Amino acid sequence: MFLAMNRFKIVKGKEEKFEKVWKERDTHLEGVKGFISFNLLKGKETDDYSLYASHSIWESNVAFVNWTKSEAFKLAHKNAGIHSDLYLGPPKLETFDHII
Repeated sequence: MFLAMNRFKIVKGKEEKFEKVWKERDTHLEGVKGFISFNLLKGKETDDYSLYASHSIWESNVAFVNWTKSEAFKLAHKNAGIHSDLYLGPPKLETFDHII
């Protein structure tokens, strides 16, 4: 198993819009070889931002890397810059390999 996680700092007061964008977004993940699941999580709030994390679970690192080179990935990210006003900076990608 392999987990890919993006952490987002969302501008205070724009959480509802951010969540709506993600709920209505077509991730193009269904049917992608090696894809297992996807979740969007809400974390702590500070005076400046609300923390969110998206994470996808894959059969392997290879499956994830293959997806990042696919047409499905391009389609899922084609409008990524449209909502830049919601974010305090770019997402932070973190990846993890399964141990136990």
